[in-house]
Amino acid sequence: MTAPINFSAESLAQEAMAAQNKLRAGLDTLREVGDIDYGATEREEVWRDGKVVLYRFRGDKAPTAKVPLLIAYALVNRPYMVDLQADKSIVRGLLERGQDVYILDWGYPDRSDRYLELEDYIQRFLGGAVDHLRREYRMDSVNLLGICQGGAFSLCYSALNPGKVRNLITMVTPVDFHTSDNMLSNWTRGLDIDQFVDTLGNVPADVMNWCYLTLKPWRLFVQKYVGLIDILDDKRALEDFLRMEKWIFDSPDQAGEAFRQFIKQFYQGNGFVNGGIDIGGRAVDLGYVQMPVLNIYAEQDHLVPPAASKALADLVGTQDYSELSFKGGHIGIYVSGRAQREVPGAIHDWLSERSR
Repeated sequence: MTAPINFSAESLAQEAMAAQNKLRAGLDTLREVGDIDYGATEREEVWRDGKVVLYRFRGDKAPTAKVPLLIAYALVNRPYMVDLQADKSIVRGLLERGQDVYILDWGYPDRSDRYLELEDYIQRFLGGAVDHLRREYRMDSVNLLGICQGGAFSLCYSALNPGKVRNLITMVTPVDFHTSDNMLSNWTRGLDIDQFVDTLGNVPADVMNWCYLTLKPWRLFVQKYVGLIDILDDKRALEDFLRMEKWIFDSPDQAGEAFRQFIKQFYQGNGFVNGGIDIGGRAVDLGYVQMPVLNIYAEQDHLVPPAASKALADLVGTQDYSELSFKGGHIGIYVSGRAQREVPGAIHDWLSERSR
């Protein structure tokens, strides 16, 4: 006889037995899994300023694009998310289409970086990488792809140095930090950031990770690990899972002073919308972003809701503004199968139309 919710003692026993078999198989699978590597694409260091390194990716064929594309990622996670593995690499998709791709690696701040400011990250490090490429390619401006917080930095840089950016792409980038559906912003606005930074100095990576994980506690603390049982007998799927876990928890500490400035001016002050962003004594006005802009946002993004990103349309000064919506979340936009099919091609096609 079957219960109203459609399970029986027999079905429960079968499910328990299946779970035991998965766990038993998992012991063998875990013995086969070695070190989990990341990064699918060969790269070489071409410029450095302290801990910050600019890398050039090397594809299977020479690039056909005449203008280099520089990727600026967020500070809170490592940038290899865009080149996680061979079948999950936005970088590889861009290289296959002929783009000449570089990425800025912010490194791991330590106590000696406690007093780095936003000016250092935006004008010194990002600006230094841009200037290096301008010199190497003997051109006035390069293409810039800013992702998440790196997109906010790229907007600031482009507004302050409009002649150095030919085309700007922002991906899952927060612009309006005060949308009602931005849970992270709602938390952060009540934070006594001065006491927080004065007490901690640099902000530990574990604190940042805890904040992000608690935005979706059931999904990120329970559901995904319960679901892990289903793949314990699949070596490749288990390696993919562990590679993602490695990225999630491979997070740098945050330089204290830059973190203070970012929270105050962006999350609390909503500076792109209200004004008040000051980078080294210069005000940021997105009206000076007059180069072509492609803004890519994710429709199910819980960290940067679509409305937070789409606000850019009303703030930039360019007459060449485009939006691309992606059916996925903040991480899926890099690693999902849909992302591999859609995102690199969309970026390449958009850039190609503006290189004629």
